[in-house]
Amino acid sequence: MRILGIDYGDARTGLSVSDPSGFLAGSPSVIHEWNYDKLVDKLVDFIGQNKIEEIVLGWPKNMDGTAGPRAEKCEKLAETLRERTGLPVTLWDERRTTVAAHEILHQSGKKMKKHRQTVDAVAAGLILQGYLDFKRRQS
Repeated sequence: MRILGIDYGDARTGLSVSDPSGFLAGSPSVIHEWNYDKLVDKLVDFIGQNKIEEIVLGWPKNMDGTAGPRAEKCEKLAETLRERTGLPVTLWDERRTTVAAHEILHQSGKKMKKHRQTVDAVAAGLILQGYLDFKRRQS
């Protein structure tokens, strides 16, 4: 079962696809799109092309656990993807994911200027891997 992890952003949306066994996150990529409707179309195409069966979408809650404007945008995207694909979409608490992604890139020797190009894909991988690990512990 292929699962898609998404780190939704206004300009860049990070993607990561699990291996067929649903064990490891991989295949990181980024969609550069500001327009919401065009982004949704690109995501739906990507989902079809990659035979995705489940989606996990980063849910950027506030540190106190409340949902702010960014989390509400993600909730809207989750509902739109459910409607357009018919697939289950899980909202996954992503607090500190972007910070962790920057740390990973820094430790791998990437310059700060280069982080912007890949941080969203790394964050999507962290969201997806966290979800995959959770699912494995539940079974």
